[in-house]
Amino acid sequence: MALDLSILPLAFQFTSPGPTLVRIGPLTIRWYGLLIATAVLIGVSLSQYLAKRRNVNPELLSDLSIWLVIGAIPAARLYYVLFQWPEYAQHPERIIAIWQGGIAIHGAILGGLVAALIFAKLKQVSFWQLADLVAPSLILGQAIGRWGNFFNSEAFGRPTNLPWKLYIPPDRRPPELANFEYFHPTFLYESLWDLMVFILLITLFFRALQGKPRLKVGTLFLVYFAAYSLGRLWIEGFRTDSLMLGPLRIAQVVSLIGILVGLAGLAWLYIAQRPLPDVVSAPKGDQGIGRQPDKATRKTNDQ
Repeated sequence: MALDLSILPLAFQFTSPGPTLVRIGPLTIRWYGLLIATAVLIGVSLSQYLAKRRNVNPELLSDLSIWLVIGAIPAARLYYVLFQWPEYAQHPERIIAIWQGGIAIHGAILGGLVAALIFAKLKQVSFWQLADLVAPSLILGQAIGRWGNFFNSEAFGRPTNLPWKLYIPPDRRPPELANFEYFHPTFLYESLWDLMVFILLITLFFRALQGKPRLKVGTLFLVYFAAYSLGRLWIEGFRTDSLMLGPLRIAQVVSLIGILVGLAGLAWLYIAQRPLPDVVSAPKGDQGIGRQPDKATRKTNDQ
């Protein structure tokens, strides 16, 4: 006997109130911008807190956050625009309209990585230690930011009649799906997945501080990279607006690479028992999470 899902409550059916939070004269505050700003503020506070628990100067993370924003947000927009260039070539004035949505998290990750590498080199600190402290903030920020897609009625999945379906206004539907009203809420799938990855990273961090188990430097970021990529790989299969390169969904290709890179890095650390290449020589003592840094490490971190 088939289960009739239509008799279930409608509480999980999502309908966006629209992209605009409030208008005050000429000033427009949009949900998307508010969520990005919220994610940044929470992320900075969290990374500073984790830094203190590792005896790392929290101001270092505050400075790094500025570099990450400068590197990540423009790169995220550029990545998206490049793969949607035929559309933006006809409307170049929309290229900078980031408040309307249209940023790619993989572009943000690439831009942030470049910015963080330059920052670590200039400050002469371990890139991987910084990456471990930032990784929980990154995935939590992604969980928050995905709700911007909900308010913009974008990045949704295939048509569905499941009780947690998402209503999409007619003007936001692809032409070939104009007769469908409800779609998979892929923003919700990814937000929940990101939240689970965040819980995993925070659990590993604090268990390591208690000595069970001690983590090698770089572990948290590699787990983040592989775990997020795994979720994005299957969620992207639901999307109707994937960035494409011929027949390939770009996000799935990059996610496969992310999974392989993350697993290879973990194997390098725990099977080969070798440290990850870094922009600076590893300081004396143990940089891994789970044991307090020695004086040499503290001096390096406080620069």
